Parts: sequence; structure tokens; C-alpha cells
Amino acid sequence: QVQLVESGGGSVQTGGSLRLSCAASRFTYNWYSMGWFRQAPGKEREGVAVIGAFGSTSYADSVQGRFTISRDTVETTSVTTLYLQMNSLKPEDTGIYYCALQPGTRNPPLATAAFNYWGQGTQVTVSS
Repeated sequence: QVQLVESGGGSVQTGGSLRLSCAASRFTYNWYSMGWFRQAPGKEREGVAVIGAFGSTSYADSVQGRFTISRDTVETTSVTTLYLQMNSLKPEDTGIYYCALQPGTRNPPLATAAFNYWGQGTQVTVSS
């Protein structure tokens, strides 16, 4: 069973930075895509950034130029870590951030329906 564990959330002021991490383990897929999604209070979960199986990236318009998605795999432990570097944070970036994984896809859309595996989420709060 795929395990996704997020970390790195917290509270920052407008203009600050945070780096989220997601440790992905317990799977043996040869290729897969991963993404970051967020959900603000009272709103639906939305896509933030996706990294395809072979490294292509896509971003929501609202975070383009401020956020960077990346990932790294340690072969000896078979653990992949997904990152989201968030700069120039705004109050509207506040929400619970979720890591997601989908095996067997090259370039999935930035949509929750495109992903089957999810982490438990980490809270990001940006104050003005």
C-alpha cells in the first residue's frame, strides 16, 4: 500500500517562504507522477503543481513563478521525496496541502480525479 507522508507546513507572514516535503514509500511502480494539491476552508480541493513521470511540470496559474515542484529518489531505500518550494506566499495560499501519487501516467492533468493515492495533509497558514 502506497504511503505518503507530508511535512513542512507551518505559519508564515505574507512574503515568506516554506518548503513542503512528502515521503513516498511502499510501492514498486516503475514510473509514476506526483502532485501537490490544497484545500482552503469551505472550498474544494484544487491542484497546485504536478510533476510527471519523466520530470515535466505544470502549475496552477495562481502559483506560477512563486512555487517550484521537484522530487528525488534514493535508490537504496526506494523512498521518493516530493518537494514544494513556496516563495512570496500570500494569504490566499492558506490551506491544507496534500501530496498525491498516480502510477502509470506520464503527464496527468492538475486535477484531483487524476490521482488515486493521497497523503494526510499538512497545514499552511499565511497571515497578512
